[in-house]
Amino acid sequence: MRQGFPIATKGMVIGLLGGSFDPAHEGHVHITHEALKRMGLDQVWWLVTPANPLKARQPAPMAERLARARFVMRDPRVKITELETKLGTVRTADTVQRLKALYPGVTFVWLMGADNLVQFHKWGRWRTILNAVPVGVLARPGSGVAARTSVAARIYREKRVGRGENLRWTSAPAWVFVNLPLNGASSSAIRAKGEWTTGAPT
Repeated sequence: MRQGFPIATKGMVIGLLGGSFDPAHEGHVHITHEALKRMGLDQVWWLVTPANPLKARQPAPMAERLARARFVMRDPRVKITELETKLGTVRTADTVQRLKALYPGVTFVWLMGADNLVQFHKWGRWRTILNAVPVGVLARPGSGVAARTSVAARIYREKRVGRGENLRWTSAPAWVFVNLPLNGASSSAIRAKGEWTTGAPT
């Protein structure tokens, strides 16, 4: 395996949580631990993205975001990565396809908050993602109804499975909506309060 890439062996089930993590916070930690527990994942990889094509505002420098992520998330089952930078990918669809090719025999599950499912149909080649890997959707404050009635949820309603742990045994396309105790932390709120200006851990 290439230098700087996480180690995963055949048969493992790895959750992928992508985002700018600008900054990482307890909400990210919370949904990651819930995904590990409820979906039977062996690991979760945080994919700290170099940029977000859907956002005009670009994030803080990568080194600062990685440092913050490692400060708030200290579970050995969670790997903080800059895989998209190393792979040279921008779109999630490309990242997923490259990882599947690099890790044969590993099952990847794409993780997202319910707020992301609401706009999932705006992602580049979003159907390719759903057809490539199972998707685990985790409840987020204020997004439950909108997520369940979103474009992607309606189109793929027959592919929804009932329990999180079923994803590891189900071939894509498949997705699950997981209700869980909610954590209201958000990166935008942290930035608005001026608590994320230098990237220093707080």
